[in-house]
Amino acid sequence: MSEQEASRRAAMRQKLQNPSYEIFMGLLSILSIVNLVLLIFAGDPDLRQILELVNFVLTTFFAMDFLFRFITAPSKKEYFFRQYGWADFFSSLPFSQTNILRLFRLIKVYRLIKDYGWGAIGRALIKDRADSALFTLLFISILVLEFGSLGMVKIESDAPGANITTASDSLWYMIVTMATVGYGDQYPVTTEGRLLGSMVIIVGVGIFGTLTGYLANFFLAPRKSKPVSEQPSIQDQLEALKELNTRQQQAIRDLEAVLEERKP
Repeated sequence: MSEQEASRRAAMRQKLQNPSYEIFMGLLSILSIVNLVLLIFAGDPDLRQILELVNFVLTTFFAMDFLFRFITAPSKKEYFFRQYGWADFFSSLPFSQTNILRLFRLIKVYRLIKDYGWGAIGRALIKDRADSALFTLLFISILVLEFGSLGMVKIESDAPGANITTASDSLWYMIVTMATVGYGDQYPVTTEGRLLGSMVIIVGVGIFGTLTGYLANFFLAPRKSKPVSEQPSIQDQLEALKELNTRQQQAIRDLEAVLEERKP
C-alpha cells in the first residue's frame, strides 16, 4: 500500500468516529429513498400523509446531522465543496425534489465503512454496545411508526365499527401503543389489526426497556478510562522524568551559585 493511500485511509478512519451513528444515518438514507418511491405509487391520501410525516421526521435528522458536521468540520470550505457537504445541505431541506441527493450520503457512508474495515466495524459495535443499542432503537422506532401506521390504517379503515379510519388515528394509536400508555380511545377491531397491535406492544416494551437501560448506563456508569493507545508510553514517561530531573539539577546549581556569591 502506498504512503498516499495509507494516509487517505487514516483520514477516512478519523472521519468515522462513531460507526453505529454512520450506519444509522445510512439506514435513514435508504428509508427516505424508499419513502420517495412509495409516495409516487401511494394513491390513498391517508397513506401519503403518513409518509410525508415520516419524511419530515427524517428531514429533521438530516438537518441536525448537516449542522453538526458543518460546525465541527476542521475546514468548512473543504467539507462543503470537496466532501459533498453541499449534497448534505440540499438533502436536509424539506423538499422531495432534493431528497434524492441522500444517495450521496449513502455512498459516502458506504465508502467510509469500507475503508474503515468491516471487521473493525463489528468490533467497534460490540465494544460500544450502548450507542449501538440506542441507534438501533431509534431506527426500529421509526420503522414501527411508519409501517405500523400504514398497515393499521390500511387494515382498519374499511372495517365495520372501526375507529381507526384516518392517518391521524393510526399515528396516534401507534405512538400511544409504542409508549405502552394505551389510552384506549383508538383500538383495532379486526383480527389482523389486533395481531399488528400486539406486535407493536411487544416491540414498544422492548424499545422502552432498552432506552431505560441506556439512560441508566449513561448516568450511572463510571467514566471510561483512556484507551491504551492514548495513554503515555513507558518511554514517554521516562523521558519526562529525565527532563524533570535535569531541571531540578539546574535549579540546585543555580541556588548553589547564588549562595556562593553571598558568602563573605
